[in-house]
Amino acid sequence: QIALDVLKDGGNAVDAAIAANAALGLMEPTGNGIGGDLFAIVWDAKSRKLYGLNASGRSPLGISRKLIRERGHDRIPLKGPLSWSVPGCVSGWQALHDRFGKLPLAKSLAPAIRYARDGFPVTQIIAGYWKSGEVILSETPTASRAFLKDGRAPGEGERMTNRDLAKVYRAIGKEGAKAFYEGWIAGEIVRYSESVGGLITLRDLKQHPADWVEPVSASYRGYDVWELPPNGQGIAALQILNVLEQHDIAAMGHNSADFIHLFTEAKKLAFADRAKFYADPKVEKNLPIAELILANEDAFRPRERTLEGLDRIAAAMDQCVDRGLHQRGILPGGLKVARRAPDLWDKLSAN
Repeated sequence: QIALDVLKDGGNAVDAAIAANAALGLMEPTGNGIGGDLFAIVWDAKSRKLYGLNASGRSPLGISRKLIRERGHDRIPLKGPLSWSVPGCVSGWQALHDRFGKLPLAKSLAPAIRYARDGFPVTQIIAGYWKSGEVILSETPTASRAFLKDGRAPGEGERMTNRDLAKVYRAIGKEGAKAFYEGWIAGEIVRYSESVGGLITLRDLKQHPADWVEPVSASYRGYDVWELPPNGQGIAALQILNVLEQHDIAAMGHNSADFIHLFTEAKKLAFADRAKFYADPKVEKNLPIAELILANEDAFRPRERTLEGLDRIAAAMDQCVDRGLHQRGILPGGLKVARRAPDLWDKLSAN
């Protein structure tokens, strides 16, 4: 409703999206918020062009593998200050507003500010999610003050306020992203980070950019599907679609054994690539994005264990060798599965 009201007030889709995003950060803090990141794909009718925005935050400059180990961890912990990256969401709002917005940023944020100040009813599903985080929130005094009522999560239909967030939104509306990354909000972020052993500094916040990037696509049954390139995981969806397109999904029947098996295997293949190859393109140069999207077009077909299937996999491998992809660890999806089937892998390795 907030987004619709912004449209009625003369705003465009980007103004409405910012307004809705701010409201979700208030009303659904279990999965959204200005402490996180923002990704966007925007179609501009004037230029008839698709624009991609990556407003995800980098790791603090002070973090290192050595420091993590010195603090008793063998990997980045799932929670706590060592897991924090620079918040990118507000820089994304600013970039979208500057390029496409019509209304002042303060006007887009005004509805969320009003609800943060006066209160909003908690919905059923969000109340359940909120309850599941009650213990973790109670462990931190500032989180408890902001997100709990008398030490407990708000229940369904209960009115909740967040006046601290209203104050932050007002500052962003008045001064833009600069208030968040260079002003008093930045100072509060750094002060709290330092008090709990975090690594985020004023320099980290000030030099954070939101990047305009070129979206990437794959064709699926005659439709172009667009995603953002890494460091996000959007191309996993394209890899999965390239596997699914090789099969008659409708004939399988919804939620049949073959249907679930195919979707599961397609996701496993794409997520294996995600774990190995998706990274920050500013750090890992020449990421094989196009090759990854195309590789799964030769992916494993469920229950294919014939020599004909082996020949198909071997041919796909030859293509990878011809293009030098095998030297970078890129193999067709079918070959990855063949590696998990020793009899097929032995035959392939002998050729």
